[in-house]
Amino acid sequence: VQLQASGGGLVQPGGSLRLSCASFDLNLYSYAVGWFRQAPGKGREGISCITGRPMSTHYIDSVKGRFTISKDNAENTVYLQMDSLKPEDTAVYYCHARLVTSFGQRYDYWGQGTQVTVSS
Repeated sequence: VQLQASGGGLVQPGGSLRLSCASFDLNLYSYAVGWFRQAPGKGREGISCITGRPMSTHYIDSVKGRFTISKDNAENTVYLQMDSLKPEDTAVYYCHARLVTSFGQRYDYWGQGTQVTVSS
């Protein structure tokens, strides 16, 4: 099972990036998919997620209004559009997919990290 995270890079403060989380063998339509980040010397924090069915989105306060998470079912990809980036957004970003079945079984998958650096 693979989740592929991509789209990181170096951007100036105020700039934008779009991260992608794709899978070749998970139907992300059914999964709750989240984005986490880990800054140097800090723990990993969840910043946004988009649920399966019914679909809803959630953000932590520090990114609310600047980041937008979306799911493209045709592309089987979850995106994180990041605007108005700040130096404190610098981190390695990870995507995560979770499915909980009606029997209570839980399946968790992580993608590899993608580095986002916000600096002038």
